[in-house]
Amino acid sequence: MKRNLLIATFFLAAAGFAAAQIAAPSTDVLGAHLNYGRGCAACHAPHSGAYGNGVAKTADPNAGGLALWGEDVGSLYGKSLTFAGNTAESLPTSLAAGTPDVTGVLMCLSCHDGNYAQGAMMQNAVYEKLPSTYGTSNAIPTLLGNDGTTVGNYLNDHPVGLNATVSCGGQYNWDCTETNGKISMTGTASAAFVQNYGFFVSLSAYNNTAVVTCTSCHNQHLMNVVKVTNGATSGLPSGNYATMFFIRAPYNPASGTAKSNQTAQFCRQCHGGESNEMNGGTAVTTF
Repeated sequence: MKRNLLIATFFLAAAGFAAAQIAAPSTDVLGAHLNYGRGCAACHAPHSGAYGNGVAKTADPNAGGLALWGEDVGSLYGKSLTFAGNTAESLPTSLAAGTPDVTGVLMCLSCHDGNYAQGAMMQNAVYEKLPSTYGTSNAIPTLLGNDGTTVGNYLNDHPVGLNATVSCGGQYNWDCTETNGKISMTGTASAAFVQNYGFFVSLSAYNNTAVVTCTSCHNQHLMNVVKVTNGATSGLPSGNYATMFFIRAPYNPASGTAKSNQTAQFCRQCHGGESNEMNGGTAVTTF
């Protein structure tokens, strides 16, 4: 809930919940991560890690030693990246580092970094259907460090890692509580937000502080659907909801509903200062 980026305030009309449940997607839920049918084996190697997958370009004695990871991460070890808000991060030096940025950042960048991870970075075109306003033609706008701007530029990427901390209280944050790195949305406004939308982000704990990783916002195994169970994490009606970009919550910028605020609601999970609830607004979630 630290403010890393200037976020425009959204002025939204009040609206009731709309029926947002969707039918099961007709395409494989792995979506773009199905990788032309290769699917699971594109990231996880049954034997020998990156060597078994034939993509090892950097010597790595721990290849495949965690989650049977089958991509080359050696070229990323120890690299320093500076994200938006000048948030500096040093990547782990080993798959055995034991910190949440190993599985939450390092492994993701082994495919999604175009600067250091030359061994396994994404190539060519996007295979997920995108809104017409996103990206340039079929170019990949999420190839960090090589996205069409200056090579090595991470300043236009949301901070992730051990220094991308989340906190409670203050001008830009929720009236939540944090205990040993776990955020509880128990304040008057934050509890109302959970009922209006939910708290789907999966924050990690490091040194008793909540931190943001890539997998805080993205579920790499489900691209186009998210299952919502009404209860402690959301007040939305139970069911399957549309999502995009592997976001782990209802999130559909392609929605044709006028004044839909579901994508803004996703961001407000951490950016409470821009929420309706923290500003005395009564608008809930409109799909």
